[in-house]
Amino acid sequence: MTKQNEKDAKRVPELRFKGFTDDWEQRKLGEIATIVGGGTPSTKNPEYWDGDINWYSPAEIGNQIYTEKSERQITELGLKKSSAKLLPVGTVLFTSRAGIGKTAILNKEACTNQGFQSIIPRSKMLNSYFLFSRTNSLKQYGETMGSGSTFVEVSGKQMSKMPLFIPNINEQSKIAKLFQSLDRTITLHEEKQRQLERLKKALLQKMFADKTGYPALRFKGFTEKWEQRKLGEIADVSSGTSIDSRATHGRNRVTRIETIANGEIDYKHIGWTHENIDPRYNLKINDILYSNINSIDHIGKNAIIKTLPFPLYHGMNLLRIVPRINSLFMFYSLNTIEHRIWAKSHANKAVSQASINQSTLNNQPFKVPKLEEQEKIGQLFQSLDKTITLHDKKIQYLKQLKRGLLQKMFV
Repeated sequence: MTKQNEKDAKRVPELRFKGFTDDWEQRKLGEIATIVGGGTPSTKNPEYWDGDINWYSPAEIGNQIYTEKSERQITELGLKKSSAKLLPVGTVLFTSRAGIGKTAILNKEACTNQGFQSIIPRSKMLNSYFLFSRTNSLKQYGETMGSGSTFVEVSGKQMSKMPLFIPNINEQSKIAKLFQSLDRTITLHEEKQRQLERLKKALLQKMFADKTGYPALRFKGFTEKWEQRKLGEIADVSSGTSIDSRATHGRNRVTRIETIANGEIDYKHIGWTHENIDPRYNLKINDILYSNINSIDHIGKNAIIKTLPFPLYHGMNLLRIVPRINSLFMFYSLNTIEHRIWAKSHANKAVSQASINQSTLNNQPFKVPKLEEQEKIGQLFQSLDKTITLHDKKIQYLKQLKRGLLQKMFV
């Protein structure tokens, strides 16, 4: 081996745990793991199916780390009469077609169909979670080496040739535990975020009055029927300036359809204009922007202005709603299923994009409680949104931290 080859075959990561100083060695994946394909028992023979052996297809491998239970199971006879192989716990499932590079770790013996090249780490040579943490590298290699006319597929033989720098098993275990801890924390925040989003969705259905004028769920002490009003009676609705705001920079910032995102203003997608704009189009805190010209699925999409880091003007294709009642109550009410259905059903669909004019929106029916109940409802949903956003920020931070560590802790 030449000096250059020796140098290429041994490297060290930029960041590592204290006490580990040995070079990482380059090995082929097939030298440190066994790669196994899958198979499918005949679907015409019922004796092969509905057994107790998990049998996975690529479509079942998503964002999970560990497998739980497959959609379909096969019998011992089905396993014996097919090319499927029983894989041990700790096997890293790797999809080799229909979306190369999705991975998951088996936490129970199972088998797969032929859409996998599953990787069984060899004892004391390769840690399962260490390898799972290299999912992006596995995916990139598989996509690069894959071939096929009908669909791209990578073979087990090709995967076995994948070069991989690895440290000794003790350092692998340390690295694996770190990323396992990070992944668990990310998953925990994601699950809490999903729970809060489900709670918010349920409360949006129950805390606003139905046809009877009474909500199914309300704060203690409130018993009166909600008053039936029209939007135009409890808010001022206006259209935006017709000034073209497609410039990439300019004198004034102007809202566009893309400015609305997840109920808030996305300041990365504002428009610019060099022209002067009438001050009456100057937006204010608690104004609600309502998408009245859009695709039918996005008609009625809206956002409330919570912050204004700079002067912002009301642009085209959005109606401005200035509430004369509690602004948060109106905003969350507009995002109930009832009001979203109303928007779709009252949109003009005769043109390329659906639209709702100002007059129609003014006639939208609104059920309104007393101001004190409005405020309590608005504060509740605002608190929920803040907590959901907090979890999202933590998730993004942890994912960014993980990306940085992946770059520095692997060769």
